[in-house]
Amino acid sequence: MTNKNRPLSPHLQVYQPQITSVLSILHRITGVALTVGALLLVWWLAAAAAGPETFEIARAFWVSWFGQMLLLGLTFALFYHLCSGIRHLAWDLGYGFDLGTATLTGWLVIAGAGALTLATWLYACSVTGILP
Repeated sequence: MTNKNRPLSPHLQVYQPQITSVLSILHRITGVALTVGALLLVWWLAAAAAGPETFEIARAFWVSWFGQMLLLGLTFALFYHLCSGIRHLAWDLGYGFDLGTATLTGWLVIAGAGALTLATWLYACSVTGILP
């Protein structure tokens, strides 16, 4: 028996990334991002409850360019995680395991998350009067 110094559990350094593996990793990352977003939501609500001065600090953060980019990223994370969760639900029911369907639904998850994010931001901007 020969020992070939191969890893016992090949991981990212051995396999080339495929859409299913990249989307799986992104699903986990967006889950963590949504946890951070939930904590930021609690901070915003606590600031609102603490009074106008404290709420103004939170409001100034969220209307800054960094806060807006963070909100945009959290919006995409929410919709990506939702679409990916629906895809996983279909897998749990036994559908979509063949390579062609898995690739197609992966691209649909990305497109769906992007479209939902864009629609949400366009709607929010039109309601707030940012867009004419």
